[in-house]
Amino acid sequence: MSLVEIRDLTVQLGGRTILSGITISVEKGEIVTIVGPNGSGKSTLLKTIIGAHRPTAGRIARKKGLRLGYVPQKLHLDPTFPVTVRRLLDLPRRVPDTEARSALARAGAEALAPRQLAELSGGQMQRVLLARALLSDPELLILDEPTQGLDQPGSAAFYELIAMLRRNLGCAVLMVSHELHVVMAASDRVICLNGHVCCEGAPAHVASAPEYRALFGSGTHGALALYRHDHDHAHDHDHDHDHANHHDEPAQ
Repeated sequence: MSLVEIRDLTVQLGGRTILSGITISVEKGEIVTIVGPNGSGKSTLLKTIIGAHRPTAGRIARKKGLRLGYVPQKLHLDPTFPVTVRRLLDLPRRVPDTEARSALARAGAEALAPRQLAELSGGQMQRVLLARALLSDPELLILDEPTQGLDQPGSAAFYELIAMLRRNLGCAVLMVSHELHVVMAASDRVICLNGHVCCEGAPAHVASAPEYRALFGSGTHGALALYRHDHDHAHDHDHDHDHANHHDEPAQ
């Protein structure tokens, strides 16, 4: 069974229809990325999956006993509120020191345990929030624009960490991202959302879809071509002619 199966989902908030007729699933061990313009319902979809919003229509079926880990865009805390990283991991319930250390180490944040949250950089805070999500030993890790506000090296390092966690923990990853070039290289499947599912599939398929081009243009096509070129070399030597055609396309 899929980890999550969504069928004909409609979500209305404040009298407005945010999502309509959404049908998608997430399978064990895959990385699925949701892209779409601002206001397209990406965060609403994630919050509905974790139970923070109720569907207006349709259904969400989760694997029985599914362990979820959720990394929000940001943590809304009063900056004057004195709380350390280690104390944050004890909210809403205490966790043993061994589990806290393990989660922080997996997130590359072990040295941050005694630090005050107010002192952390954006990248450090995202790793702490990731560590908090890892406490549940998740089968599905859900991330809502986890690199928003980070510089390019910081974003790249964070995505590399997510890929490593997927390999080491065997968890699936469902994330929202605005960094289209990274999405295309890192994802098994991409879902393009604009209140409804415009298109979905392998990165190459989505990038060439008219619905995707209508929303984002072809600005990532060159980066995707480079990804496909490298991917063909590494895994598929029967398509020399195909990747040769893409290799010469200029990045835009």
